[in-house]
Amino acid sequence: MSSSTCFKAYDIRGQVPTQLNADIAYGIGRALVAELQGSNFVVGRDMRLESPMLADALIRGITDAGADVIDIGMCGTEEVYFATSYFEVAGGVMVTASHNPKGYNGMKLVREQSRPISGETGLNAIRDRIERNDLGPFGAKPGKVEANVDKSAYIQHLLQYLKTANLKPLKILADPGNGAAGPVIQALQSYLPFEWVTINSEPDGNFPNGVPNPLLPENRELTRRALLDHKCDLALAWDGDFDRCFFFDANGRFIEGYYLVGLLAEMLLKQHPGSKIIHDPRLTWNTIDQVRQAGGIAVQSKTGHAFIKERMRAEDAVYGGEMSAHHYFRDFFYCDSGMIPWLLVTALMSETGNTLAELVDERMAAFPCSGEINYKVENVVATLQLVREHFQSQALRLDETDGISLEFDSWRFNLRGSNTEPLLRLNVETRGDEAALKRHVAEIEALIEVAV
Repeated sequence: MSSSTCFKAYDIRGQVPTQLNADIAYGIGRALVAELQGSNFVVGRDMRLESPMLADALIRGITDAGADVIDIGMCGTEEVYFATSYFEVAGGVMVTASHNPKGYNGMKLVREQSRPISGETGLNAIRDRIERNDLGPFGAKPGKVEANVDKSAYIQHLLQYLKTANLKPLKILADPGNGAAGPVIQALQSYLPFEWVTINSEPDGNFPNGVPNPLLPENRELTRRALLDHKCDLALAWDGDFDRCFFFDANGRFIEGYYLVGLLAEMLLKQHPGSKIIHDPRLTWNTIDQVRQAGGIAVQSKTGHAFIKERMRAEDAVYGGEMSAHHYFRDFFYCDSGMIPWLLVTALMSETGNTLAELVDERMAAFPCSGEINYKVENVVATLQLVREHFQSQALRLDETDGISLEFDSWRFNLRGSNTEPLLRLNVETRGDEAALKRHVAEIEALIEVAV
């Protein structure tokens, strides 16, 4: 049972059936129970065509090991996070490949209190058990499976983040991208005074309108066009398992996740004055400035959900945000949610009377950014070193929390290697200078091309 290629740093991900299949899923179920020594688990799955088969095999593995399963059916990753804490079980597994291409699938694992299971906290141990065929003992008797697809407790939890009586009748375009977000949007609609226009709302693992990944610019056009055609106040789009939410303003402009981090931090600091806010190292200046102005304390963490969640618990931070559109909330078990951010933003729009553009325009002008640019390179380490040597003598500050971050008087950049591909990821920001932003991106690009 070869499985090592589908085990990544934070989750399990691979092509079905060559890298991930029913045998491996079954082994993961057995090994999970052996590692966590738990008696009950939550299992959920996304809308991908292979997800029911993988979830069934996983559940067989868990129950053969003697543990019970609460099967919450088709859902988003955050519903597994919610159910794991809500039902006070030993752990949870979400069968999903999020935004990966068709034919891929995977799993995200958590232990008690929805704490992430990554390489160093159990995932590698599960992989090793499978590879040496040491799946742990069978249970004295098989565990029971309880199907529970009732979303009402989760929906009520989401509604706690805003006062529905204060909401204005905004017109919202919702695009789940045929991912798992559609049923949750539908369930929330009756509680909210918004006028909804929904497209691609039916979960469909065939992905008739393309894989749900709004980070790809080519995937945004359908959302943007529908927003403009229906004259909506804003548009929302999600990835497949809806742990990320993406925003478009009334003009159809895609709003980088970076500016939502500062906006959400400011909102939560009004409710929790003086609190700590966790952010990643890729783009930082706007977040630090906005957090300070709101009386909070900005704390930098390494990129990645396991690192952010761990740091949030250590600092008792009220909120954590990554520019990649992952938003984490203390009141949501320190987990990321693709539903809470838009609920908070629509509440702020209602409260202030401002459009989404008015809420972010000033910040975007103060700290323009490049957005993340990816470059295919043969040697990630050598290219990083070349760029570092070129700029280091001019820099005021070098930070190596994640790749390299170099800071100058009026601009900064972060360059880091991908965990999974031969890619370099670049983010550049300036202090209010859009023209300089383009110049700096071009200068770094030229160095990367030399290295290639």
